[in-house]
Amino acid sequence: MSIHPMESTAPSSVPYDDDIRLHFEVQRLYATEAQLLDQHRYADWLELFADDLHYWAPVRTNRLRRQQALADGSPGEVAIFDETKASLAWRIRRFDSGMAWAEDPPSRTRHLITNVTVRPGDESGEYVAESAFLCYRNRLEREVDLYAGGRTDVLRRIEDGGLLIARRTILLDQNVLLAKNISTFL
Repeated sequence: MSIHPMESTAPSSVPYDDDIRLHFEVQRLYATEAQLLDQHRYADWLELFADDLHYWAPVRTNRLRRQQALADGSPGEVAIFDETKASLAWRIRRFDSGMAWAEDPPSRTRHLITNVTVRPGDESGEYVAESAFLCYRNRLEREVDLYAGGRTDVLRRIEDGGLLIARRTILLDQNVLLAKNISTFL
């Protein structure tokens, strides 16, 4: 199926203008998120998430084509991240305390978010947004890490009309992390 660049892939019940506005709103949310992370404004970043957040990055394994369904970990199995808003808040307080030796001096990061798509979610007022990311991290003189992958978010419309991230699943493109640590949020 060929889609012209100006055609909407949104369901016909959603007007095209609404589709564009929603896409722009999600793009702006992700640009704000990247900026907050790169400026080390973690408490402000945390406010972009719903109170019932699940922030999850399963461990991935290399599998033959016929076993690809088993390549990504499942909930309850070992994960790179398996966080709630409360556990992320604890990590942020630790950064601010000076006790996070892996971030003293702090890393310099650049978060790039692209290939954003948005569709209605299963619940009213929820949307599923998928994106690709690249996170560059530099620390000290020679520590350089690159994290690339995809994210699937469930975004929830709140009373003031804004969006919060209620669920995030992060799939890193590498299955073995080469970095000394992963103290960076993705």
